[in-house]
Amino acid sequence: MAAGGRAAEPLPELSHYVVARPIYSEPGFQEENERRPPLPPTLRERAQAACRWVRAAGGSRGAPSRGHELQPPRDEEPRTPGCGQTRPGSPASVGCVHHLFSRRCSRKRAFQIAKSFLPILEWLPNYRVKEWLISDIISGLSTGLVATLQGLAYALLVAVPVGYGLYSAFFPILTYFFLGTSRHISVGPFPVVSLMVGSVVLSMAPDENFLIEGSNATGTNGTGALIDTESRDAQRVLIASTLTFLVGILQVIFGVLQIGFIVRYLADPLVGGFTTAAAFQVLVSQLKIVLNVSTKNYNGVLSIIYTLVETFEKIGTTNIADLIAGLLTIFVCMVVKEINDRFKHKIPIPIPIEVIVTIVATGISYAADLEKKYNAGIVKSIPRGFLPPEPPNVSLFSQMIAASFSIAVVAYAIAVSVGKVYATKYDYAIDGNQEFIAFGFSNIFSGAFSCFVATTALSRTAVQESTGGKTQVAGIISAGIVLISIVALGKLLEPLQKSVLAAVVIANLKGMFMQVFDVPRLWRQNKVDAMIWVFTCIASIILGLDLGLLAGLLFGLLTVVLRVQFPSWGGFGNIPGTDIYKKVKDYKNVIEPEGVKILKFSSPIFYANIDGLKSSLKSTVGFDAVKVYNKRLKALRKIQKLIKKGKLKATKNGIISEPGINNEAFETDEEPEDNQDLQVPTKEVEIQVDWNSELPVKVNIPKVPIHSLILDFGAVTFLDIVAVRSIKTIIKEFERIDVRVYFASYQDNLISQLERGAFFDDTVRKDIFFLTVHDAVLYIRNQMTYSDNQDPIFEKISLMQESKEPIEFSEASQPDDELDVQEEAMRRLAS
Repeated sequence: MAAGGRAAEPLPELSHYVVARPIYSEPGFQEENERRPPLPPTLRERAQAACRWVRAAGGSRGAPSRGHELQPPRDEEPRTPGCGQTRPGSPASVGCVHHLFSRRCSRKRAFQIAKSFLPILEWLPNYRVKEWLISDIISGLSTGLVATLQGLAYALLVAVPVGYGLYSAFFPILTYFFLGTSRHISVGPFPVVSLMVGSVVLSMAPDENFLIEGSNATGTNGTGALIDTESRDAQRVLIASTLTFLVGILQVIFGVLQIGFIVRYLADPLVGGFTTAAAFQVLVSQLKIVLNVSTKNYNGVLSIIYTLVETFEKIGTTNIADLIAGLLTIFVCMVVKEINDRFKHKIPIPIPIEVIVTIVATGISYAADLEKKYNAGIVKSIPRGFLPPEPPNVSLFSQMIAASFSIAVVAYAIAVSVGKVYATKYDYAIDGNQEFIAFGFSNIFSGAFSCFVATTALSRTAVQESTGGKTQVAGIISAGIVLISIVALGKLLEPLQKSVLAAVVIANLKGMFMQVFDVPRLWRQNKVDAMIWVFTCIASIILGLDLGLLAGLLFGLLTVVLRVQFPSWGGFGNIPGTDIYKKVKDYKNVIEPEGVKILKFSSPIFYANIDGLKSSLKSTVGFDAVKVYNKRLKALRKIQKLIKKGKLKATKNGIISEPGINNEAFETDEEPEDNQDLQVPTKEVEIQVDWNSELPVKVNIPKVPIHSLILDFGAVTFLDIVAVRSIKTIIKEFERIDVRVYFASYQDNLISQLERGAFFDDTVRKDIFFLTVHDAVLYIRNQMTYSDNQDPIFEKISLMQESKEPIEFSEASQPDDELDVQEEAMRRLAS
């Protein structure tokens, strides 16, 4: 046997199977198996199912990609006799209403609902203090140090004073501790999201809005103009916190509406291309800080090109002290990170190189007084303690709503993607909708304290997990370390060079840049996915992150539409002696049933690809049914005229010409005919001729070598109204040229869709639908075996010969709306 490398051959008696059953059409199968039509649920049942769905989605802790969250769960409680076994509201169930609601509103059920919205109530009571506490403390300390430095560094991307990065590394953790479902992610700033926030901040508060004259100036921009940096920074902080508040509101709304599935449209290739482009944007934005070169703050389309051009134009003004510090930091961080990666099994705790480098760089800057001696750019001032909460500026919402939507989705997608990695590794699940709510409230809460948008950082989460973090207790301890930095240690970091912070950011981009090596692999596996990756990356670099993400999303959806609009199809044949049907082009031993064509169309059928179905039909059967029909009508007109002129007559051997008479029947077919004389009807005609025999008229009529057509709809998941009408028209077109159309392997929901679309009538019945292709083929063979073989040509032509009057081509009565405008035009052109 062709076992394909199996360890053992199956037993001989198990290597074949024989099935004996009737040939099933749809009506016969339904009748024999007593199909139960589904009852439409009542409004009460819909409401109860929706509530159970919400609770199940919240309590199941399933990631948004899990299919079971999309189906409202059935009632899982054991039903007591006589209760809940009938439809609510019916006489047998009225007495059970009190029992039903008492069950649903029990204390246990209320606690389950509370746990779905406060996941801490589920995992904290089961916390293993002796086993996990020490690991969480060590992990929290390490993560807190990294979070402190990354908070300072990522504030540069947002274009706000670095001290506000500490707030953004502290406040979001507090709410996520209670509301989040991931045990391992470290909540806080992330470079991609921070850069997206920074682009909004720079577009709404550019330096040009704060140019002043006089002695109140506190800085300069790239052109040397004086800037009121204090007012500028205050406005930028307000914009960033307002944007964070709005992002939080959107995320809460998404979570409450249970639309965590929205992240599914951000495919892995799209996210890979987008984050790689974002890493390049981050690199360019931090390059000018490493060089300490003043440039304009560009934003929008081609902003990265303008920034690069101006940076290299002014590269002669580079501050050597900042450049050396930045390059050394990048080199040391990347080398040590590589060591941590290669020897992670031997090193119990990763070396916190960012912390070490920052401490050393701060000490050198303070001891050497780099600011005064070499004009190095330093942090200068970090606010000590906390600022009082401030409400957002609601009037700015309208200017940032579009950007906030993309930021909300990207921040959520990054957090859930990272969370799913560790959830899979440690065998638990996260709830995508609850994550939306958790991050939403975190951003609302932190937005009131002058923070910028929080998500999770890959490197910081890796530190928290690799140092032994078991739960979000490690996260709350890391927030404590950040708190200490805010209250007491912030002053010590003021001599730190900004180029060192920028270098820390650049060093953490290595993982995102390494995604470029995924492109060759994607190209080998799936060229469409590789194109999505490349297109999204280029679009995000050229257009900016917000427009680039939208362009990449639209391009990805376009590829899906094109793949559905131009699906795979093919003519199928039978493997002799089996009920297996495969593509004729792919297998040598496949045989097409005599007089039967089988077409499999592997896509939903709707208005966009109905033309593809029609063209695939023509390619499979080898002719155009409409043109064949019109050609036959033309031939019948000519035959009728010649019989009446006495130039043709019917005999037992067929139609022959009279001796000595020039047979005008063989006149050229290319001569124009009188349109009034040839009024080609678009309906059925009653006259039949054996069109596959030799005809006495020279009309180029395509041969029709088949009598049956089977459409394999096993891969068709839905039909729209245009498809329903078009398929009905196709059936009638083939019926007119004596080709019967059958359907096989369809899904049950298609029958319901066809019924709703008024597909079935007296001429199109359900008995042309068969459970499998083999059922349809066997049915056709039986019909052909017992069909009455007779030659209709002698009878029909004799009728024409004896008739004194022209025979009318009667039309079968059919609704006019069943042939759409496109089909009518095709017939006119064919005629």
